[in-house]
Amino acid sequence: MKKYKKVIFVCDSGTARAPMAEAIMKEYMIKYPLEIESRGLVVLFPEPLNQKAEAVLISNGINVENQMSCQLEQEDLTPEHLIIAMGEEQRQKIIENYEIPEGMDLAVLNELTGDELEIINPYGGTLQAYGLCCETLNKTIKKLVNLVNEANEANEANEANEEENEDNNEIEGGDVNGESNSNESSVNPA
Repeated sequence: MKKYKKVIFVCDSGTARAPMAEAIMKEYMIKYPLEIESRGLVVLFPEPLNQKAEAVLISNGINVENQMSCQLEQEDLTPEHLIIAMGEEQRQKIIENYEIPEGMDLAVLNELTGDELEIINPYGGTLQAYGLCCETLNKTIKKLVNLVNEANEANEANEANEEENEDNNEIEGGDVNGESNSNESSVNPA
């Protein structure tokens, strides 16, 4: 996994799973500046978070004040952003309806974290269904945060190694005045 500037969770309406995932991930400590947002695939106008999703998040101590749905736009799809679909169906809709730039990563959440089952859509279900969705998302997002943090640490280590190699090459290639540091003797043999 590479280092991203932004993670965007995507679900159908942008009022349940994706904003729940966004809110949950914002509760975790990411070891570098990372924007976390959510989008919907069919958002005709901004809507507030589903009331049951909001109730479940609040009962878990997660603040979701002023959360509104937002349409996924072509501008969201860049190589600097990780686009995470809640399920394979949403991933396929993104592929069919948007131009996917080269180098952009588009993944299904459960596949990215190595989980077997997709995050169940609680829409139209009971409060318990939303609670189960939230619990599953929390476990999955925790794995995602670990992946993001591990990738950042690996990228920082690689950058440090590259800088060290560049410094070593400069030292081996010459001193500050550009003169050679070779061990060749300048004395003429008799």
